[in-house]
This record gives sequence, C-alpha cells and structure tokens, in this order.
Amino acid sequence: MNMDYLSGYAHRPFSFVLRYLRKRLAAHLVILAAVLAAVACSVGTQYGVKNLVDSLSGGPDRAGGVWLAFIFLMSLVAADNFLWRIASWTASFTFVGVTGDLRRDMFRHLTGHAPSYFSEKLPGMLTSRITATSNAVFTTENMFVWNVLPPCFATVAAIALIGTVSLMMSATFIVIAGIMVLAMFHMAAAGKPLHDDYANKAAAVDGEMVDVVNNLPLVRAFCGFGHEHDRFDATVNQELAARGKSLRYLEKVRILHAGVTVVLTICMLAWAISLWQKGAATTGDVVLVCTLGIAILSATRDLAVALVDVTQHVARLTEAIATLLQPHELKDHPEAEVLVKSGAAIAFNNISFAYPGGLQVFDKFSLRIQPGQRVGLVGHSGGGKSSLFTLLQRFYDVQGGSITIDGQNIAKVTQQSLREAISVVPQDISLFHRSIMENIRYGRPSATDSEVLRAAMAARCDFIDSLPQGMATMVGDRGIKVSGGQRQRIAIARAFLKDAPILLLDEATAALDGESEEAIREALSRLMRGRTVIAIAHRLSTLRNFDRVVMLQAGRIIEDGPPDILLQGKGPYRELVAREMGRLATHAA
Repeated sequence: MNMDYLSGYAHRPFSFVLRYLRKRLAAHLVILAAVLAAVACSVGTQYGVKNLVDSLSGGPDRAGGVWLAFIFLMSLVAADNFLWRIASWTASFTFVGVTGDLRRDMFRHLTGHAPSYFSEKLPGMLTSRITATSNAVFTTENMFVWNVLPPCFATVAAIALIGTVSLMMSATFIVIAGIMVLAMFHMAAAGKPLHDDYANKAAAVDGEMVDVVNNLPLVRAFCGFGHEHDRFDATVNQELAARGKSLRYLEKVRILHAGVTVVLTICMLAWAISLWQKGAATTGDVVLVCTLGIAILSATRDLAVALVDVTQHVARLTEAIATLLQPHELKDHPEAEVLVKSGAAIAFNNISFAYPGGLQVFDKFSLRIQPGQRVGLVGHSGGGKSSLFTLLQRFYDVQGGSITIDGQNIAKVTQQSLREAISVVPQDISLFHRSIMENIRYGRPSATDSEVLRAAMAARCDFIDSLPQGMATMVGDRGIKVSGGQRQRIAIARAFLKDAPILLLDEATAALDGESEEAIREALSRLMRGRTVIAIAHRLSTLRNFDRVVMLQAGRIIEDGPPDILLQGKGPYRELVAREMGRLATHAA
C-alpha cells in the first residue's frame, strides 16, 4: 500500500494528528462534549454553593428554598462525576485506537523508503521514533482532554459567573487573563529550540542503545564494553543537559504564571468584599467569588504544569515525524503497469549510476542476458557486481539509460510486480526471529505447509529433522540459532518456494561445508532450470555449468563469454582461475 502521501505532513505535526482524530470523529466529539459538560457542572457547583449560602442566610423559615438549593447542588455534583466517567470510558478505547492507526501507517511509510534512507540513519533511532510519536500523541491527547481543556473552559465559565456579581470585575478579569495567556504562549514558543534540542538528544540515546545491542558480538570480541559505556554515558549526559534546559525554561513560565494568578485572586476577593461592604453583593456572592478565584488559581496552575509536558511531547512529535515522513525516493511511475512475466530477458541499456554522495559506478554500461541463460559475474571487489543486483531489483534508480525485463522498463512497472519476478539467495542471509516454517514461507506467504516442506526437501534442509521442534524451531535473532550453512539452505528453500522466473545468486554455496556442497549444487541446478540466472561468484568453480561469464572491472566489462572458451584464451578470467587453483593447491598441501 502506497503511504507516500504522509510525507505531506512532515512539517505539519498538528495536521498530522488531526488526520487520525478525524478517523474517530464521533468518539472524540462524545469525549469533548462530556468533558465540557462535566467542567460546566463542576464550575456550576460554585454557583450552587452560593445559592445554598444565600438560602441559609434567610433562616429556618426558608427551609424549602434551602432543600431546593441542596438538590440543585447535589445534582450538579452527580452529573459532574457521571460525565467524567463517560469521557474516560470512551477515551479508553479511542485514544488507544489512534495510536494503533498511527503506528500502522508510520511503519508502512518507513518500510517504503529506499535503501539510501536507511544507510544514513541508525535503525534504533527510526524504530524508537515510531514509538516516541505514538507515545507523544497518546500523552498529548490525554493531557489536552484532562489537563488543558478543563482548566481553559473552567476559567471561561468562572469569569462568566463572576459577571453575575460584577460585570466590571468580569471584564477586568478577561483583559488580564487574555494578556497572561498571550504572554505564556509567546514565552512557550520562544523556548521551542530548547525543546527541539531535547527531542533530538533523546532520539540519539535510543539509537545508541540499539546500535550497541545489535553489535554485541563485535563489542565482546574487541573488549569494547568500557568504551561503549563511556560513549553511552556521554550521550545520556547530553540528553539530560538538554532536558534540564527545557524544563528550567518552562519552570520560568510557570513561576511568572503563579505570581500573576495569586495577586489576581487576592485582588478579586478584596474587590468582592468591598462590594459586600457597600451592599452591592450578598454573602453568597462573596463566597462565589472566593471559590471561583481559588478554582481559577488551581485550574490555571494545572494548565501551567500541563504546558511543560505537552510542549516537550509536541517537540518530540515534531522531530519524529520530520524524520520519518520524508518523501519516498523510489516511487512507482504514475502510469506504472504490472510486469508481464514471459521469457525473462534482461537488458542493461547504456546505464549510468552513482550511489548518493558516492563515486560513479557505471557510465553507459550495457549488458544483455537471454531468457533462461545462466550468467556468472566475476571480478575484483568494487567492480559493480553487487550494484547490478541492486539496480535490477530497483533499490536505486539509474541516472541514465534504462534496465528492461522482456522489453519493459523496470522504472515504469510496479515495484511489487518487479520483485515478485525475482528470487534472491544472498551470501549474507536475512532471517526473522521466527520459526523455520515461517522463514521459508516468506518466499510465498500463501503457500501450504506441504508446499513449504517440499521446498525444504528440495533445498536439502535435512538438518530440520534433528531439531527438537522441527519446522517450528525458532531461529533466533537474525538466525543465530542455526549455522551459516543451515541459514543458506533455508534461503535456498525460500527461493524454491517463490518460484520466480529470475534468480539472483550471491555465492549461494559459500557457507556450506564440503560434505553438503555437492548436494546443494544439485539442488541449485534444479532451481536454476528454466530460469534466467545471474550469479556473483567468488569461487569460480561454481560457474563450471554456466552459459556465460562476465568479468567486471571498475564498472566495465573486460571479458564476456562461455567459461570453457574463456579458459582457452589468455585473458584476465584465465589468470583469475589460475590464481584460485594455486591457492587451493597451497591449502591442500
């Protein structure tokens, strides 16, 4: 599923969040209505207390009015509690649902990035940003509903009720409160660079941890624990310093707010008492102003406290989506069609290519491979062998020329249909921390258990029978619980199951022991039958049954032909074979 439209939200965090709120609009409206009604009832209880006090001031003769005031007050208290429970119950599944929607979409968008995107960033930082974004949205939404919206609305309602005592007092309060809110928002915005710096430092800590954990064997081998601990301590200290600066800045905003609200509450209460002395306000009015003043003080204090967390979470949210929601570099052509699988003829037509920020690999390079042909790529490291594999799978786009399969430009077919036509058996095998059955079935997720078993047998995965749980055996992180040769046979079984017309082999027998190598050669021979095969060969003996050998050097073809014919000549391929035979003879001796 194409998620590239999300890149339009990379620098619009609030629009990004609103997109997910709108998906559950009805539930959010219920929460909003319940919270506002609850706050109205909560503030209304202050007016209920005023009525009760005024009724009590009339003496026992007004007992009927007292009980009516009592019923009114208790009704507001009951409604206040009941409405909060409605809001909380609805939020318990609504807010969680939003985080699920968000993580699913961000994961899909992340996995759609080109390899160049991942080569420049730590995997831990990327995955932690998805979690950080989800947590930031969840926390921000909770804090807005429970800690920001209630005090804001309570303050507005309280000012309106103060107007029943004195319109002048209410108007004065509106002006002062407006100035204070604008000042707080201005100061909060001024601290954004501090909050952004904290968000970046926090993401770096997550990435550092994952990077070290993923490379623990290397750390152990080189006794690097002390160095890594010191490095991690330095990264954490940077994050702590940045967070401290962010918190201290927000604390300044809260101190200013606290001073203003305390002075304002004192002045408001003194004003109410002066009105009572003049007979312009009842005892209940003074009680109302007193309780409302305290309520406003508490409400705005809660708002200031919430501002600290909300500001930092918004900063982490902004930083995370700016990183994750970058536009995809590799996109399907607007008029992309599904690749039609027929003969699987492959052609590199005058292609020019350089990796981002790297040296030129190919300059007007051409190579044609006939359907069903087996072609071996040989040459020294850096010649372009792996780059041809990468380009054929369209992990990068060429800067010039074109690559075609059966005459169809791979840049103008859908990426999914292109990769469905290609099976890969790499040298560095990738396995999920899942069962052997699941790892083989990855070649074709719709395959039945019996089809998976047949593919395993064809790849000579006979070692599975000796495992305690057979096909259900978990292979561990990146396949650590099975040997290199076993991992390679699982990858070969996966290619058998996929049954694609094009097969890419990156020295597929390199990790096998001598006893099983011939058996796997036979399995690979059957796998290659009827397919177009391109193989990177480091051991030239694997190419003895191939149709062609293409020798590359610095992105150019320096020799091309059947292996037997090349061996009869005096070119670089014959020299390469001679050197390999010499090494084998030396080792045998």
